[in-house]
Amino acid sequence: MSNAAISVKGLKKAFKDKEVLKGVDFEVEEGSIFALLGSNGAGKTTIVRILSTLLKQSGGTATVNGFDVASKPDSVRQSISLTGQFAAVDEILTGRENLIMIAKLRHLANPRQVADDLLKRFGLTDAADRKASTYSGGMRRRLDIAMSLLGKPQIIFLDEPTTGLDPEARIEAWKIVKELSDGGTTVFLTTQYLDEAEQLADRIAILHEGRIIAVGTLEELKKLFPPAKVEYVEKQPTLEEIFLAIIGKKEEK
Repeated sequence: MSNAAISVKGLKKAFKDKEVLKGVDFEVEEGSIFALLGSNGAGKTTIVRILSTLLKQSGGTATVNGFDVASKPDSVRQSISLTGQFAAVDEILTGRENLIMIAKLRHLANPRQVADDLLKRFGLTDAADRKASTYSGGMRRRLDIAMSLLGKPQIIFLDEPTTGLDPEARIEAWKIVKELSDGGTTVFLTTQYLDEAEQLADRIAILHEGRIIAVGTLEELKKLFPPAKVEYVEKQPTLEEIFLAIIGKKEEK
């Protein structure tokens, strides 16, 4: 893939004597939404932490935006943004103050104007001068994603971005992710929610026991699933059925 925003080859990570990643390979195309699926403890967050330079790999290589994560971490950090599983907002500050603070830390011109634009885009203008501690989970997540967009990063890592959100807030977060990708931002998403990957991802990778055991578009993954039984209507398998079938196959070996 010539336009790879992220390229990972033979990535390994061990903590003491426990091997969490056992040689992971994948590429993420520029401007696409790439979903990394896996059960709890599969190693999804470990991959995100290595790619965002928060953790050093034990083996293999990874490049983000053309920069090696191990030898050029500063260049990687300048091209990315990371939204973790828990909203990293300052609860003492208002929504507007949170955005202005990050805009100043990123040395952006006109931090107040930049903050106002994002508040409007994320539907937070009415709540802008309330403390973030009074926000609902969905509002807090919207503010968190808005903060991660400051400085227009080329690549955004969203680590389980909709965990703990109600269905309405999840759909709202999905809309934002699609808009980011439409605007040319590369989105790397980890999720346990299979419907989330089904809705959003251009390509999906399934991580199981430290290895990528399948990667492709939803259509390509459907082909790995046993053919539909023809009863009265041919039923298309859901991503959940595909995921469980693929993992089941691997466990049987």
